[in-house]
Amino acid sequence: MSRYSRIAGTGSYLPPRRVTNQDLAAELATRGIETSDDWIVERTGIRARHFVDAGVNVSDLAAEACRRALEAAGREAASVDLIIVATSTPDMVFPSSAAILQHKLGIAGCPAFDVQAVCSGFVYALTVADAMIRTGSASRALVVGAEVFSRILDFDDRTTCVLFGDGAGAVVLEASDEPGILATDLHADGKHVGILCVPGTVAGGKVLGDPFVKMDGQAVFKLAVGVLEDSARATLAKAGRTDADIDWLIPHQANIRIMQGTARKLKLPLDKLVVTVDQHGNTSAASIPLALDAAVREGKVRRGDTVMLEGVGGGFTWGAVLLDF
Repeated sequence: MSRYSRIAGTGSYLPPRRVTNQDLAAELATRGIETSDDWIVERTGIRARHFVDAGVNVSDLAAEACRRALEAAGREAASVDLIIVATSTPDMVFPSSAAILQHKLGIAGCPAFDVQAVCSGFVYALTVADAMIRTGSASRALVVGAEVFSRILDFDDRTTCVLFGDGAGAVVLEASDEPGILATDLHADGKHVGILCVPGTVAGGKVLGDPFVKMDGQAVFKLAVGVLEDSARATLAKAGRTDADIDWLIPHQANIRIMQGTARKLKLPLDKLVVTVDQHGNTSAASIPLALDAAVREGKVRRGDTVMLEGVGGGFTWGAVLLDF
């Protein structure tokens, strides 16, 4: 009998502090930087985002998202035998945020590790968990995307600081006799490192380089639409499916124009596109599981639906997952 992996439950968490474009514009004005709700919405589709308060870390957001996912799945934390956290903003240099999360959930003994593929991180993490479950290395996994990007934003740079937000999303992925994850496709090309990065590190007790997000928006946009279409089509081909089989497209929530452009290339009507970027901003590795959970709880994504997840991020990384929910 074949062994597959299937999503048993979803969960997400946004920090309480909601920051609208108007709030952000007012804050930036105190720094002598001009922006507006109209300027941000026109270029990105973003209207609001959530920021953590001081002392709140990725593992805190992840823990709440995991508790909600476990509740939705009807599973106990003690039954989890694998934890993977996708993040670019970990609690510490080490240990992993996954290990810290494991302790906060009251779990001990199972493997726990982080995956760093920036905005593609959740797609990467889900692919790794699927492979481990299929091979029998795990039976029930918590796969999490969590970020506190507000900590690495330069609020003197209006081209980046208006884009990002904080949050976490999680799924319970478990072994199944029925196919859930149908196919995956992962890629990276390091020659594009410079177009989206945080070019800093810690050495000798000091930050070396620049600890803030740097992005060439036009270069990212140009690259993103093409690779997302290619990865989606490659994933469909591996699964023996076509564009017409997709019930919902849940892309990384970075920019509404990139998302709509991808949907059009896949010949999907925009009402099949799940959009949360307007309220969440770009939450990097958290954006796909946040959007998935929102769509499930709103009654859009239902059992039996075929869902395409796809992400693109710094590295440059990209990939897609096709699944039957």
